[in-house]
Amino acid sequence: MASTDIKEVVKEKYGQAALRVKTGGSTCCGATAAGASCDPITSNLYDDSQALQIPEEALRASLGCGNPTALAQLNPGETVLDLGSGGGIDVLLSAKRVGPAGKAYGLDMTDEMLALANENKRKAGATNVEFLQGEIENIPLPDNSVDVIISNCVINLSADKGRVLREAFRVLKPGGRFAVSDVVTRGQVNEEIRKSVLLWVGCVAGALDESEYRDKLGSAGFERIEIEPTRVYNVEDARAFLSAEGVNVDAIAPEVDGKFMSAFVRAVKPMNQAHSCCG
Repeated sequence: MASTDIKEVVKEKYGQAALRVKTGGSTCCGATAAGASCDPITSNLYDDSQALQIPEEALRASLGCGNPTALAQLNPGETVLDLGSGGGIDVLLSAKRVGPAGKAYGLDMTDEMLALANENKRKAGATNVEFLQGEIENIPLPDNSVDVIISNCVINLSADKGRVLREAFRVLKPGGRFAVSDVVTRGQVNEEIRKSVLLWVGCVAGALDESEYRDKLGSAGFERIEIEPTRVYNVEDARAFLSAEGVNVDAIAPEVDGKFMSAFVRAVKPMNQAHSCCG
């Protein structure tokens, strides 16, 4: 798919998901009924204490594969940016952790998700939150303006991940942290099988192999790169979906098991390296 086609597919999917939440439905991979099962990707990512801190619609709008707010170090007074913020769950949770002296930005390109996020902001009474419209490949914030970048299963949806990571590096302050949840793959997988499984994992294919993710982060300028698996998927997790797609699940099991995962990706912008037009 061309990058413009991918962008339109993602935009349409997330717009429909936001509308389903408004009518009491679920966001999960095309599900229409409230409470539809999304295991093992999008379920049970937030504990009860976190769920109680945010409006129910923000929780139901989550299409994430992890919980970056639980794993990222966030300090009072810091500025946080969530790439692909959706209904705003991770922005609202981050805003509580950075406190009144801090700031939490959410960036999303989908009108419906932004409307839902702003409604959730109003319900939560959050005064240190701002939702921005835009694309994660072109972040509408100045250089060296953010302490921490988080994201929840969104970077894998971009057709130009290298540009996303360069933009993340640009807006981070020297010493700033990149701390995202994302879908990654591990090792060689037949391309047709890879497409089928990634379609299940993220509803839209596109995850990087973990070694390629490291390379792209390094090329963008990041250091101290770590990729920590948080959920590893096996073929049984996707059996119903893949069977419906006409895939012989038993035949592909050896190629799939242990090679698709949600991971927490960490990296740091060096203290002595600020972005410049000539660097």
